[in-house]
Amino acid sequence: MSTWGTRRIIDLLRGLTRVYHRRKYGALARQMGRPGISPDGRRGFIIIQIDGLAYDHLLVAMEAGHLPYLNRMVSEGRLALTPWNSGLPSTTPAVQAAIMFGNREDVPGFRWYEKERGLAVVTKRPDQVQALQARLKENRVGILIGGSSYVNMFDGDADLALFTLSAFHPQRFFESVRGAGLLLLFLFSPLRLLQVLRRTVAGYLRALGWRLTALLRRSVFKPYDLLSPLMATAINTLFTEVQTFGVILDIYRCVPSIYTNYNTYDEVAHQVGPTHRAAFAALRDIDRHIRQIDRTRQRHRDREYDLYILSDHGNTPSVPLSWEIGQSLGHFIAAQLGEKTSLDEVFGRPGYALAKARYLVDEMRGLEQQVPPTVRRVLCALRHYVDRRVPTDPEAEGYDLERREDVVVRVSGPLAHVYFNVAPRRLDLIEVGFLYPHLLDRLMQTDAIGLVVGRVGERTMALGPGGGSAVIAGGPPEITPPNPLTPYGEPERVARQIHRLVGFPHSGDLILMGNVRPDGRVVTFEEQVATHGGLGGVQEQAFIARPPTVNLGSVEGPEDLHRLFVERYLGNASG
Repeated sequence: MSTWGTRRIIDLLRGLTRVYHRRKYGALARQMGRPGISPDGRRGFIIIQIDGLAYDHLLVAMEAGHLPYLNRMVSEGRLALTPWNSGLPSTTPAVQAAIMFGNREDVPGFRWYEKERGLAVVTKRPDQVQALQARLKENRVGILIGGSSYVNMFDGDADLALFTLSAFHPQRFFESVRGAGLLLLFLFSPLRLLQVLRRTVAGYLRALGWRLTALLRRSVFKPYDLLSPLMATAINTLFTEVQTFGVILDIYRCVPSIYTNYNTYDEVAHQVGPTHRAAFAALRDIDRHIRQIDRTRQRHRDREYDLYILSDHGNTPSVPLSWEIGQSLGHFIAAQLGEKTSLDEVFGRPGYALAKARYLVDEMRGLEQQVPPTVRRVLCALRHYVDRRVPTDPEAEGYDLERREDVVVRVSGPLAHVYFNVAPRRLDLIEVGFLYPHLLDRLMQTDAIGLVVGRVGERTMALGPGGGSAVIAGGPPEITPPNPLTPYGEPERVARQIHRLVGFPHSGDLILMGNVRPDGRVVTFEEQVATHGGLGGVQEQAFIARPPTVNLGSVEGPEDLHRLFVERYLGNASG
């Protein structure tokens, strides 16, 4: 057969494939009550976020073959790769707020405290994230107008927000009776079910291996906890499949903007390290889903889409403070202040799998009212089984606003905010030194603490080991050697980041940074072997892979990415 004839057959098969998938996904969308959107001639965009992957670790993973499809897109020139700096705090709520709305003001970490209201804020409580988004988006436009958000902190003004903490009216993936039938079709598709089971078993066996090593050497794992890793692995695997399915469905619906966040790498990296083979295994799985989404984008062209793959921050190898001094930061501070000190310190891992489990329980509760009695009894039994085995999260259960503690400690990885409730306002560093002189001395003498930062009038003062200090007032810092900023990066850039953070209304009376060890590890205030939220190492180091035709210009922070998406895709919507 001639080359011309072969090409004609291939083109015919491709055309038939496109027709088949268009009809298939169009029918599925109608079954789920999600009609198609008429293309308006504008290009759409898809953002795939790989949570917590630093640019340096991305390069290592690509070179080692753990991201083969992404590596191919970059090497073939279909995507251009650029590093950028996430800024301080290097944590998802601050960075996503800036990308979605161009505003991260007064987001001082993953956790903080509002002294005037006695309110402890943690950005995994939907009600608090909703209130935060309402403030952040005032007089601003979100980048996802008319679009979809999957597994994000903020919805970016999306019409469809699934497992997005800021959604005021949470939507279920399978809303209608026909959608309930589609859930069964989704779960019982032989190929998809085998994929979910295979990845669950493989992930569970890896988790068991980590717990066995915890019997032999120090680890963040509880060696005898055998059930929770099974549930976490199964839920993460299922959610990854569902969110990918949702994105593919949206492409066939011609949704103008889509933002989906894959957070399994970040969760695994916290537990075993950013370049551990288990963390890279999570990247291989994400790469497979990137491939599915990109191939759908190329196959279905009723709306042309630009594809962006980015991270929000990196992860720096770390050593927990409790391993260094035998206690948490809060208990260390309380010990310096005396026996009568009342301490408020609650923290835990971000708990993606735990939050997803709660979301899954809610999905099943909604389905129970839509299915026949026999199926309803099965779903009800399954929901109760999952519900009984999902532990409560003390950070997400609510707070007594009448409680006033003497000292409140809120940590975000290697960054800590410390508040003293002797007054409802921010305390000056001089006031803290006057009220608690021994505390400052002991913090400076503790090798695990790298910076003690406070406000002195309109200036910021950073104190470091060995008597070094930096006074920052907007220009180049005034340094008393040894320069305490040097371990955290280029000193003038570090000074600008710290000065900006101190200026937030709800930053702590004291801000502490974990020290940077000679081996590059950062001391973290949480139980993690890789960390982010503060400064040091690659935790501020994010990346973006974008179409080569897109000119990024100078990206100095996530706000610049918001500007890019608004100007390129929303046009007059920003006005």
